[in-house]
Amino acid sequence: MIFTPTSILDAFILDIEPRTDERGFFARSWCEHEFDAHGLNTRLVQCNVSWNAHKGTLRGMHYQRAPWEEAKLVRCTQGAIYDVVVDIRADSPSFREVCGVELTASNRRMLYIPEGCAHGFLTLEENTEVLYQMSEFFHPESARGFRWNDPAFNIIWPSAVSVISERDHTYPDFESVALDERAILLQTMR
Repeated sequence: MIFTPTSILDAFILDIEPRTDERGFFARSWCEHEFDAHGLNTRLVQCNVSWNAHKGTLRGMHYQRAPWEEAKLVRCTQGAIYDVVVDIRADSPSFREVCGVELTASNRRMLYIPEGCAHGFLTLEENTEVLYQMSEFFHPESARGFRWNDPAFNIIWPSAVSVISERDHTYPDFESVALDERAILLQTMR
């Protein structure tokens, strides 16, 4: 696999290296040794599939708060998405940076999203399916998010949003979420 670093610390674009013959090709899309050599989390405990009927469906911006932060390996298996990662790790040199990548069934590209980053995507085609490999189990009480169009990040989505859940549409902006998280942390320290 080819690991291309992004502007976000420990976030990588991954491309397969197909070996072709008369049948088609064969390629590796996961290797614990290669991920470990790049300092990435190799724990995979859950795989999720997101199917989206309509172009313009937006899901995000999602993350899990400590202690259940999760790394994700995201791949589009049908259709196309614009996949976005936002670094929300306050101690990271890339804090508040945004990285967007087009993942399609035909380019077979993947995006590795490290723990402590938020994630979301916009479908670019009808009938789009996305596969996620996760380093942590889903913990609903730890699930968090912020507005997909928060001006603090100025994410440039490549097309209009036409379908979004009520939850995603009504998330607060990041500053409000960050203040709530700090208040929760202070309460647990008392």
